[in-house]
Amino acid sequence: MPRLMSTLALAGLLREAAPALERALGAPVEVELAPTKALEQRIRDGVRADAAVLTAEAVAALSAESVLDGMTSRPLAHSRVGLAVKAGAPHPDISSVDALRQLLLDVPTLCYSRAGASGIFFAGLIERLGIADVVNAKAIVIPQGFTAAKLVSGEAAIAFQQISELMEVEGIEVVGPLPDGAQTVAVFSGAAFAGSAGGAAVLDAVAALCTPDALRAKGLEPPI
Repeated sequence: MPRLMSTLALAGLLREAAPALERALGAPVEVELAPTKALEQRIRDGVRADAAVLTAEAVAALSAESVLDGMTSRPLAHSRVGLAVKAGAPHPDISSVDALRQLLLDVPTLCYSRAGASGIFFAGLIERLGIADVVNAKAIVIPQGFTAAKLVSGEAAIAFQQISELMEVEGIEVVGPLPDGAQTVAVFSGAAFAGSAGGAAVLDAVAALCTPDALRAKGLEPPI
C-alpha cells in the first residue's frame, strides 16, 4: 500500500481528493497527517513512507541527511497564518500590526498550536511584540491538531493557525490572514523517501492534486 506522510496544512485537500489519489496510484493510500515537527521527529526516529509533504525547510534538512531524495523535491503550496472566531461572533480588527497587538492584549482567551509551523511562528511573533507573558497567561497551547476546535467548544475566543487548517473545523469563521508585518508565508514541499520504489509516483500523484483552484479552495496558494 502506498504511504504518504503529510503536514496538516494539506489535510483538507488530501481528504477530499483521496479517491482521485487512489485512482492515480491504483491502490488505497495510507496517509499520516500531523504537524511538520511531529512528522520530522517520527522520520528521525526511523519511520518511513513513500513520500512526505513537509515545510520546505524540513524537506531540505532531511534531504541533506539522505533520508529524502532531494532530487525529487518540489514546492506544492504556499500557506498563510490566519485568525478565526466561532461562527456568528464579531470579527475583530486585524488590519494592522497595532490592531492585532491590541486584540491580543484585550481578548480573554486564545488558542495556538505548539508543534505546527504556525504555532512556532506565533510564539515568536508575540515575543517580538513584547507581549508573550501576557498572551501565554491566557492562551490554550495545544500540542497538535486543529486550534479552531477550541472555538467551537467555547474554550477560546480566537484561534491562530494556517488558514487551511482553520477551514477544516466546522462552526467557525476565518476572519482573514494576519496583517503584513505579522505574517509569514510557509512553503510546503514534497519529496520521495530515498530508496522508495514508489515514492516518485506518490509524489507525482499528490502534485497533480495541487492545482491553483484546488489549493485556493482549501485556503492555500499556488507556489510561485
